[in-house]
Order: sequence, then C-alpha cells, then structure tokens
Amino acid sequence: MLDEIKITKAIVESYLKEFNRYLESDVIICGAGPSGLAAGYYLAKSGAKVVILEKHLRPGGGLTGGGMMFNKIVVDEEGKEILKELGINYEKYEENYYVACALETLGALVYHTIKKGARIFNLIMVEDLLFRNGKISGVVINWTAVNLANLHVDPMTMRSHFVVDATGHNCELVRILEKKIGNVLFTSTGKIIGEKLMNAEEGEKFTIENTKEVYHNLFVCGMAVNAVFGGPRMGPIFSSMLISGKKVAELIKERLK
Repeated sequence: MLDEIKITKAIVESYLKEFNRYLESDVIICGAGPSGLAAGYYLAKSGAKVVILEKHLRPGGGLTGGGMMFNKIVVDEEGKEILKELGINYEKYEENYYVACALETLGALVYHTIKKGARIFNLIMVEDLLFRNGKISGVVINWTAVNLANLHVDPMTMRSHFVVDATGHNCELVRILEKKIGNVLFTSTGKIIGEKLMNAEEGEKFTIENTKEVYHNLFVCGMAVNAVFGGPRMGPIFSSMLISGKKVAELIKERLK
C-alpha cells in the first residue's frame, strides 16, 4: 500500500540531504545549457565536486530549440569528437558539418554529467554573488518562483572555490558583478563589451579563444563569453559551446590542483 505522506517525506528528506551536501563545492556552474553541462561533465569526470544551477524547469538552454525550432544542431569535426565520447548519434552532412538530434544531445549531456557525480539543481536562480577577500567565493540563490512572483523573500548562499557563468547571451553573473562593483572585469574596457552581429566562423573561434577567467575566481563559457568579451553570435552550430565547456573545465582543473 502506498502512503502519500511517505512519498512526500521521501522527496523532501532526500532532496534536502543532497542539497545540504552541496552547499559547499569545488565549482558552481550557473546555467545548464550545452556549455554549462559540458563543463560540469568534464569537471566531475576529473573528480571535482560540482554543482550546476538552472533557473528554468528543464536544463538545455537554447539547445533543444535547435535552429528556429527545428530540433537539430550542427557541429564541426572537433565538436563531433565530444558527441562520440558521449555516445550521441550524428550524421555527416558535408565535410566538417555533422548533424545531431538536439534532444538526444541534451539527454546524453544531462545523463553523463550526473553519472560522473555533478549535481543539477533546477528552478534555482542566482541573484547575487558571494564576495570574500577580493574574490568571488560563491553565489546567492533563491527559488525562481520567488522571483517570478516578485516576493520579498531573503536568499541563501552556496560556497565554492570557483564560479562559472554559463548563462548564455545575458551573462547574468558577470552583469551582477559589473553593476555592483563597477569596471573591474578582465576585458579591454573593464566592462561587458556586448555581443556582436552574427558570424558563425568568427563566433565559434572567439568563444573558444576567450573562454577564461573574467574576474578573480569567476569564469565564463559558452555564449556568455561572446557577450562579455564582444564576440559575434554564431547561431545553431554548437561545437564551440561544447568545446568551451571542456576548456573551462580544464582551466579550473589546473587551478584546483
């Protein structure tokens, strides 16, 4: 016989136990799009304690929409290698153009990231950053529903050695930092430069080249890179999203040593 209260207790107790365990971690990644998930996968694979926060109901960011709601994505030769590693099916369209199902790609990213030990908490948004000794040392969180309902509810905090802004075009964490501290970013102007017009070739290169630390212990990956450092957008080709996540994981792994 199933008891409704036992079902509720099982959910509440198991969630809170896991949530409490991850209040302190090595890395907090904000945004469970393709770059954030890739970063989480490679960091967790290396043995790091990783938390991924996603403000929406489901992970994926712009991945599942593919191009204009055609749920297919394109990757190049280098991006294809990550698909192969994750067991994602793809088809060759032409030389250096490979097509994959956006939904399968998301499912594989989520599955393998969790299996490697990272924890994804959805419906939690970051509303501020934790700042200690001149460095970013964590995030200030609240339920997404609190923000949507415009309720006056105080937030709580999660602490980590490093934080990654993988929030896409809006670069939400870097924007909070710029607003509250000023022109302190590791960009040419000290400020968010802003995303430029579309150029797939240049945008892909720019994303990977500029995946790096933007302030002490705060890194950017994925489309947040282009928004912060002033690169072109590139549309529904996702190689740089995956490679950027892998690169930021490698950069942080070296720092964790």
